[in-house]
Amino acid sequence: MPELSEVESVRVGVHEWTAGTTITGAEVIDPRILGTTSQRRIDASAAEGFVAAVTGRRIIGAERRGKFMWLTLGEDPGVGQSAEPAAPELSLLVHLGMSGQLRVHNANDSIHKHTRAIFRLERGSAGSETDGESLQLRFVDQRIFGHLGVQPLVHAYGRLVPASANHIAADPLEPAFEPGLALEQLSRKRTVVKSALLDQSLVSGIGNIYADEALFRAGIHPLAIPARTRKSRLAAVLDSAARVMSDALAVGGTSFDALYVNVNGESGYFDRALLVYGRGGQECVRCGTEIEKMTIGGRGSHFCPNCQNAPRYR
Repeated sequence: MPELSEVESVRVGVHEWTAGTTITGAEVIDPRILGTTSQRRIDASAAEGFVAAVTGRRIIGAERRGKFMWLTLGEDPGVGQSAEPAAPELSLLVHLGMSGQLRVHNANDSIHKHTRAIFRLERGSAGSETDGESLQLRFVDQRIFGHLGVQPLVHAYGRLVPASANHIAADPLEPAFEPGLALEQLSRKRTVVKSALLDQSLVSGIGNIYADEALFRAGIHPLAIPARTRKSRLAAVLDSAARVMSDALAVGGTSFDALYVNVNGESGYFDRALLVYGRGGQECVRCGTEIEKMTIGGRGSHFCPNCQNAPRYR
């Protein structure tokens, strides 16, 4: 699953290409993309409603909280009206899932066989430097684990977010993040620290890859109990998580196959810098001890038994 760094890489590209454009039309090629993985029976009226809701809207920008991304939509100003869009009312939710991609294309580019939805965009207005400039934003999803939707915006943790994301906490890379509050909440957790880091209502954006990397950098065993761990060590974990995700973002995120790419079809290459994740059976880069792998909460967890000593509680 794409984590914060991968979603942010996509968001940056989508924002650069689409902010200020108007959605002049949309096509839902596969209506299943409008439902979650547990809700795949979508009738034609849902697709028609989705298209009607987004057509004519101006894209104010692409935004993200944790692994959650959306396009903020406003009313498109008419002829003779102010060029400033009205206050945002809706969000176009984009959940990438395991194989979803947002790709920017020219209208005459060939359509990939796994394209599920197409948004026709137009930049500028009559007489402007970008008069009539058109492009397409396409949602490609081989496995259909991702989905699209239109939702109202609500206030949560210091900003407007789609309604379904109102429970998601701020992430370490956004201004609304409060390290002291996150540390206090983490320190009360009595579940293992690896599971706590994956709790998106505590700190968002951290997934399996960067949880393992953050714990290794901080020297904390994944089975440590936060409520029985010194706060200074927990603070090191949160700081390491922010740092590793920033490092990954700088190189486009982590790509293990061709399914994760940015809007130009390019892969990230932070996989070359991973210290423990996916390296089970290999030597630790610090001490040479064999990296071990265990399953925690259904997730594969990688760690060095020497650099990350197992907790001992009485």
